[in-house]
Amino acid sequence: MKRKKIVWLLRIVSASILLQTLFFKFSGAQESIYIFSKLGMEPYGRIGSGIVELVAATLILIPKTTWMGALLACGIMTAAILSHFFVLGIAVENDGGLLFVLALIVLLSCLELINLTRNRIFNLLKAKLC
Repeated sequence: MKRKKIVWLLRIVSASILLQTLFFKFSGAQESIYIFSKLGMEPYGRIGSGIVELVAATLILIPKTTWMGALLACGIMTAAILSHFFVLGIAVENDGGLLFVLALIVLLSCLELINLTRNRIFNLLKAKLC
């Protein structure tokens, strides 16, 4: 019972953060435009990453597909964190590092979701290989 509550908490935290940032990406908020311009990916990278984050958040919230969404979100957040390290800096547009911290929270939450659902992943792989 405790494990299920932890899994749901991690699902809600990671999906909430992913979904909350979509407003800024899809509305063309100045900070999002700045970030993706600096990365050389404006507007297609901003809209594309928003769509992929929406898919990841949706998959995370569905119990049978949580592991797929978590894997997808790990990839997205790894790219975001690397962008902060090598291009953007930790603090972007005087946000005090908030976007960086949110990316870390999503990454760590999704890594733990993968860990907690690893039996489902292994069973699925085993069934596909046999």
